[in-house]
Amino acid sequence: MERTYDAVKSFFNENRWFSHETARVYRIALNQFFSYCKKDYDKVKRKDIREWLKELNEKELKPRSRKNKLMAIKSFYNYLFEENLIEVNLPSTVEGPQIDDDASKSLSRTQLKELMELVKNKPRERALVDVIYFTGVRISECLNIRLEDIKWDVRQIWIRKGKRNKERFVLFTSECEERLKNHLKNKKVDSPYLFSNRYKKPLTCQWAQKFFRKCSKELGYKVTPHILRHTFAVHLAEKGMEDEKLQLLLGHKNINDLKTYTNF
Repeated sequence: MERTYDAVKSFFNENRWFSHETARVYRIALNQFFSYCKKDYDKVKRKDIREWLKELNEKELKPRSRKNKLMAIKSFYNYLFEENLIEVNLPSTVEGPQIDDDASKSLSRTQLKELMELVKNKPRERALVDVIYFTGVRISECLNIRLEDIKWDVRQIWIRKGKRNKERFVLFTSECEERLKNHLKNKKVDSPYLFSNRYKKPLTCQWAQKFFRKCSKELGYKVTPHILRHTFAVHLAEKGMEDEKLQLLLGHKNINDLKTYTNF
């Protein structure tokens, strides 16, 4: 187990930007798992993780707590995979417990890839999915983005009127930039809006709802703009982003609203 101890130590050294609470919770989860498993990290099997989650369930640990402990394991193994310390990222395909409230639903990384693959040949729809996932904006905010709001040099988008008319800036990745430029290259309507209809007006929320219903039907699981937004938040929380920074990106007025993603 000495190799595992060293790997865990390196994991936290490489992620010193973790908030104090995230680091504390991740340490507890990793200690609990490896104490239960009694194996080095590279000997662990998927069934070991599932059996541990089953035991936590039998101890009547709340679904959200079990999900967050799994989040710690996934974050650790993601680090091991990126550092080439393991060949297969085992926990990436282990699903967490279902949480009843719809507001807490998110896509697994596999499901997210399937969604992106589904719309890969539709530049506008792929750009829409990327903007929501990589920035965490609400669908109403997304559809009202103007071309002049996009700051390409710093990869930022100005959200003019968020919830309660509160403006903010959100960030997007180089991958998202590529999808946006591909969409604009194929865009046939000269409109000031990033996502527009043939009348040069922004696409409606009704259009978006219809599009995501179709995606849900083809994929076999529910996908909505809200779920994509939650997926963005969950993945950042999984990486240890501090609540205050996540609050700014999501445009939440109250930091307590983040408990959906970060409640350990």
